[in-house]
Amino acid sequence: MTDRTTAAPSFGDRLSGVFAERGRLCVGIDPHRHLLGEWGLPASAAGLREFGLRVVEAAAGRAGIVKPQVAFFERFGSAGYAVLEEVIREARAAGLLVIADAKRGDIGTSVAAYGEAWLTPGSPLEADALTVAAFQGVGSLAEPMSLAERTGKGLFVLAATSNPEAAELQQALVHSGAHAGASVARAIIEDVHAFNQEQPPHPFGTVGLVLGATVALGDYGIDTAVSVQPAFPVLAPGFGHQGARVEDMARLFGSFAPGVIVSESRGLLGAGPDGLAGAIERRAEEVLAGHG
Repeated sequence: MTDRTTAAPSFGDRLSGVFAERGRLCVGIDPHRHLLGEWGLPASAAGLREFGLRVVEAAAGRAGIVKPQVAFFERFGSAGYAVLEEVIREARAAGLLVIADAKRGDIGTSVAAYGEAWLTPGSPLEADALTVAAFQGVGSLAEPMSLAERTGKGLFVLAATSNPEAAELQQALVHSGAHAGASVARAIIEDVHAFNQEQPPHPFGTVGLVLGATVALGDYGIDTAVSVQPAFPVLAPGFGHQGARVEDMARLFGSFAPGVIVSESRGLLGAGPDGLAGAIERRAEEVLAGHG
């Protein structure tokens, strides 16, 4: 069992509180080049900053979670990272839970350094949770997983993603070891569950999953009829613009539904700077009504 060396509440406790107080909606901060133009902003670090801070302002008090897509900031180099640091800092100061969508993954000291960059309290890039990739195996993420548990942070491991190119790999069967006969996606889920079970009890685990809302999870060998404790936090892109409906959450996710975070970006950001706050408020109410 991991020894918690901090008094910080667990990520599972914090996520449970956000669900109770503000609901499940997660607003993506995705400053696509075309959106910057539609918002009347330059494709520069200055435009990026205005975009990010406007999304934070619109989300504060209306939603509980935001998810900056790191790639859109990274393309502006050090200036983009400076903006990202400010956007994350302002979002957390506004009481928003921040999921850094960076999809980091590696082995040994490299992946440990990724964890330190995004999950260490006081780090310039400190977020509340980080998306990670387990191509080298869930065991390769041991250091960030342990750090997240100690510091009250969270991780979301890619498991069954909605891009069509992923299906062949994620549905492939493991041929040896403890997960022989299981799909790659199911093997990831089983390893994440094993880690969460070893930690002190919380309503949601420290380590969650990325499961696309437009994916037929059964095709990936994922059995959502089996109750899992602690529940998985599930970052679920695909609602809204991409076609998944909140009313179908129980059918789509089964026993995983209690931990689903409804992630939306384009359908909200397309409302523009003047319409964004209203769009978030309406969508948050729809999500609240739709999953109840």
